[in-house]
Amino acid sequence: MKIRFLLLGTSLSLIPQTINAQCVATQNCATLGYTETSCSGGSGVKCPFGNSWACFKSESEVCQQYGFTLTCTDTGQLGKGESCANLYKQCDCQDTYQYTCSGTGYSEGSGSACGGKYTACTCASDYEWKDGSCQKQVLNGPDGNVYKCNGTVVGVKASGMNFYVAMKDLGKMHWNEANSLCNSYSFCSNLKGTLPTSHQLLSIYNNKSTINSLLSTNSRSQLTNGYYWSSTLSGDNGYYLVDISNGNVNYTYRVPDNNGYLVRPILTSW
Repeated sequence: MKIRFLLLGTSLSLIPQTINAQCVATQNCATLGYTETSCSGGSGVKCPFGNSWACFKSESEVCQQYGFTLTCTDTGQLGKGESCANLYKQCDCQDTYQYTCSGTGYSEGSGSACGGKYTACTCASDYEWKDGSCQKQVLNGPDGNVYKCNGTVVGVKASGMNFYVAMKDLGKMHWNEANSLCNSYSFCSNLKGTLPTSHQLLSIYNNKSTINSLLSTNSRSQLTNGYYWSSTLSGDNGYYLVDISNGNVNYTYRVPDNNGYLVRPILTSW
């Protein structure tokens, strides 16, 4: 009994004692996201058991993380779609940049390009920029609301008018001289002018703003406010006058006061 007891006691004393403990992984700042040695301006969180930091991202950094990487600030560019901190996923060119400036009549782009497109084009010789393209120059003849001779504008008209107005007054004079000078006035080559009728002068008055604008665009003299001679007889050997400033119609004899009246030829056939 005693032997058995002693043996049993011996055997029990050889069994290791059970320890109440758990296995815990070694804590590591880097694996927990604390990977920076410092943060700009201290904007971050320091690892509680180390000297590394987890830094907060700026707004632009977060935006770039989600694909907003473009500033769209190059020549003519605009951001397309939603923005994030003034950054975009895609850039487009402004609407004015629409010309590739390639093909017949084109020389090169005008100004800076946006994505290979320009706001206008430089045209080749004998071509001019008109209505958004390089078009063959009209050297002689009607070109819209202007008449050209050797590429130079020699007459202008408003839409709906069937005659062109000369680019300058011939001065003030008596009717006989006015009629003679207008009939010999050369618009181009053999194209001669004529003294306008009273109805044509009223048409000029009604379209004065357009005509003056065209004259100014081509660096020539606007219409003068005052009476202009017409070729329309008023009876008693007189001729009608039209005041371009207000549209008043009057008449007088061929030889009026010493200064005479204004004269501007028109082109009625071409």
